[in-house]
Amino acid sequence: MWLGNESGKKQFRAGREAWSLAAEQARTCPSFRADDEDEQCAEEELSCYNCRYRRWTADSFTCQAP
Repeated sequence: MWLGNESGKKQFRAGREAWSLAAEQARTCPSFRADDEDEQCAEEELSCYNCRYRRWTADSFTCQAP
């Protein structure tokens, strides 16, 4: 589900439209923190797409969690 990138961060391989997979990953993530409400895009609150550590890329996002 994740690929390491050159900066050592994880890139989500499933892309920007894998709603159920992003929610599944967030449910098992100890680092998940909800982003500001105006930055959230997924209907499910617990989703990588709604995480404050998510940084969008052209095709997906990277996880910036410590």
